[in-house]
Amino acid sequence: MCICINCRHIHLCKTYEFIEKQHLNDKASKKRNSFIPIKTMIIVRINKQHLNIYLDWDLKECSSFVEQPGNWISLL
Repeated sequence: MCICINCRHIHLCKTYEFIEKQHLNDKASKKRNSFIPIKTMIIVRINKQHLNIYLDWDLKECSSFVEQPGNWISLL
């Protein structure tokens, strides 16, 4: 699971915007994100189901992370 959902910077974060684009989420492209976090580590899991391959993108580590549980709810 991406740690972004509990971060104070989720609404402005360029890395979160990138991950959302990888998940093909159209909402991400409509935002103007300006916050560039430092020392991030993105994990990409490769999942194969029958003949289809899916990539799952998650942010695992971020030095700019500031915990604010539930902050992502307003993104819905």
